[in-house]
Amino acid sequence: MRAMVRLTAVCLLLALAGGAHARAMTARIGRVITPVATLEGVRVQLDWPAQAAQGQLRLQARRVAAADLGYRFTDLDWRCPLHRDGQGGWRCDGAIRQGRGAPAMLHLALGPATTDVELRRGGARLGVHRSAATPDITDIDLTHVPLVWTQALLAQAWPAGNLKAGTLDGRMQVIAAANAPLRVTGPLTLAGGALDTADGLTAAENLAASLNLDLSFAERDRVRVDGFLRGGELLFGNAYIALGQRRVALQLDAVQAGNEWQVPTLSWRDPGILTAQGTATLGPDASLRTLDLRLETPDLAPLRDAYLTGLLGVAGVSDIALRGAADAGLHVRDGALTDFDVVLRAVDIDDPQQRFGFHQLEGDVRLSSSGTATSELQWQSGQLYGLNFGAARIPLDSSGGELRSRAPIVLPMLGGQIRFDQLRLRPPSAGQGLDVRFGMSLEQLDVAQLAKALQWPAFTGQLTGSIPQAHYVNETLVFDGGLSMQIFDGSVSVSSLAMERPFGVAPTLSADVELDDLDMESLTGVFGFGSVSGRLDGRIGALRMVDWQAVAFDASLRTDRAAARAKGTRQRISQRAVQDLSSVGDASVVTSLQSRLIGFFDDFGYRRIGIDCHLADDVCAMDGLGSAGQGFIIVEGSGLPRLTVVGFNRQVDWPTLVERLGAIGQGEVKPVVQ
Repeated sequence: MRAMVRLTAVCLLLALAGGAHARAMTARIGRVITPVATLEGVRVQLDWPAQAAQGQLRLQARRVAAADLGYRFTDLDWRCPLHRDGQGGWRCDGAIRQGRGAPAMLHLALGPATTDVELRRGGARLGVHRSAATPDITDIDLTHVPLVWTQALLAQAWPAGNLKAGTLDGRMQVIAAANAPLRVTGPLTLAGGALDTADGLTAAENLAASLNLDLSFAERDRVRVDGFLRGGELLFGNAYIALGQRRVALQLDAVQAGNEWQVPTLSWRDPGILTAQGTATLGPDASLRTLDLRLETPDLAPLRDAYLTGLLGVAGVSDIALRGAADAGLHVRDGALTDFDVVLRAVDIDDPQQRFGFHQLEGDVRLSSSGTATSELQWQSGQLYGLNFGAARIPLDSSGGELRSRAPIVLPMLGGQIRFDQLRLRPPSAGQGLDVRFGMSLEQLDVAQLAKALQWPAFTGQLTGSIPQAHYVNETLVFDGGLSMQIFDGSVSVSSLAMERPFGVAPTLSADVELDDLDMESLTGVFGFGSVSGRLDGRIGALRMVDWQAVAFDASLRTDRAAARAKGTRQRISQRAVQDLSSVGDASVVTSLQSRLIGFFDDFGYRRIGIDCHLADDVCAMDGLGSAGQGFIIVEGSGLPRLTVVGFNRQVDWPTLVERLGAIGQGEVKPVVQ
């Protein structure tokens, strides 16, 4: 604006020099330099008819650059009628364009001791006032000025930031004293602010603020911001902040040092929810390089919706309920978390989906990268996938950026206990996610309680086993070793056990399962599957479950005649069990007697029972003991009446098969003798 004033002053001199006889005057100026801006390729033209009360002024500039403020314009063209204002000054009002862009209205008033400039476009107004008494100070009034008009100024401090929407109101001062940094200071009000970055990692919407700014542009640019945010939404990476209509106090002091921004003062006060104070260092793209921050929250309940939904959403637990209070300290170096300390007071964590929960969490957790630290965490009770567990204590040591348990962690559960040994936890850093390692042993867990909690059939027995090493990384939990369950007077062993997203969306489980010498009479009795006596072996290999529903496996079940003899168990199958097998596998019954005589027998002897299922794409490829024409044998009879059950449908829809099994268990399938 100061350059425009100087050029207009040149025009006035031309007009005065020409007097009443002036007709047309033109001046070409190679460069005009002011403390704020430089104009190049300037052409000034004045047409003032003889005896006329006003003349026509046209000012053109090929290039205008305000380097300190980041503004650059090309092909500026301003036309206006120039006349005296009756008070010893001059006025000129007209349209100004940049290239072929939309015009704005520029008003200029030159008084004996003051200069006023006003730029208007639509409802936006930018006013500039200068006084001869304070030549180094320029006052700027902003009224509904689009935030995007400040894009060039923002780019000076943050090149990646892209302003999208919002308006500014305020009264600023530009101070351009000789041999001093250029300063921009004053109060500013923002409404409906929106910005983002090309990578989508930083964004703001509907941001409202009342701020006091103090910007200094020199060899070391400086930014000071003090005021209040009054609503809106903010995104920083995975951290989403919902301000609602709350009034949050903000204080920021940043100094440019080379390609970095040092932030010696950072303060955020959201009353009743979160207070944060610290220092930081930012890279030229606003990426976080260092951070030292203290956090205090008197109530975790509102903290979730206000600050944690983004982070919890990434972990798949955005709907957990939080209660209690917490304090924390964070230390980041080279963009990675190196140290932290968290103090919890009477904290409850409840997952509505019953995946996990902790009640009355107390204590502290301290992570150290450069030194050593000790801490201890405890809780009174909790639950894991609907299974309740008791109180436990976790004593911790830390060094080298890793947390380690000082002693085994014993968790009372299901009438027995789960023991964790050599727990090692490394928080996310240097592009690597959370890394957890531990050993685990299960001691005499009551299978009856487990079955009831998981709404399984009424199994009985004990679950025991040892996993020497478990490793959680990249949202996948892999177990070395295996588990063994003593049920139905036999055993079930699980190996190659792994879980993906165990607490996230659509958790996935994979495993291999081996069955050995299960008592079939107890097993079929629990499932309501007629009555079969004998012993069962089997394998369910490559089992894969998504959201606890089976989507793939390779299963083979066979009776073990030798084990039945060793146990002194007869191999018999009831008529009800025959009918249930037939209904599940679309099978037919073949006997050595007329079918109408079957109804006279309650059960039958058998030599072998076997059934296979390879599940893929919701289809179970069925097989059995061997081929029987177009079918496959499920039950091979023995003695009289000699009974054989043959399946003919080798491709069975898995959801239909599950539905039939459920109907059998509920007694909805009735025996029919054919």
